[in-house]
Amino acid sequence: MKRERANDELDLAGKRFAIVSARFYEDLADWLEDGARRGLGACNVAESDIEGFRVPGCFELPLAASRLIAIDRFDAIVAVGVVIRGDTPHFEYVAGECARGLMSVQLASGVPIGFGVLTTENRKQAEERADPRRGDKGYEAAIAAASLLQIPREAVPQTVGFRR
Repeated sequence: MKRERANDELDLAGKRFAIVSARFYEDLADWLEDGARRGLGACNVAESDIEGFRVPGCFELPLAASRLIAIDRFDAIVAVGVVIRGDTPHFEYVAGECARGLMSVQLASGVPIGFGVLTTENRKQAEERADPRRGDKGYEAAIAAASLLQIPREAVPQTVGFRR
């Protein structure tokens, strides 16, 4: 395991996080979720302020995040999962729609969502990125969500685009 303490600026004691884990590849999902929990712990988030939720696959992550935001109990979400390319176009649909869906939910709600969804060519690449001793992408997704909480919501413009 690497990284014991995040940047000192990321002291998020009292903030509440949900980790939504796509379980299609359970062992990899466990690594990613563990990394996310350690990342939040490194930001001084108490374990009691972290709730885990499980969905079958990455395609379900955007709706799960949207519903968790709607209950207004969490300051940020960390979404983790794995999509591995196969012999059909299924990969493009699942990976692309998952990413688009999470971005849409994040932009519409203003609630940060750390994107910890691995999109890899094969299982070996997924293992390397999920493994806490190597890629630790669950940790990085948690830090990304935590970092966004440092920007006050009031500072985020209500419109998106070139004109306001």
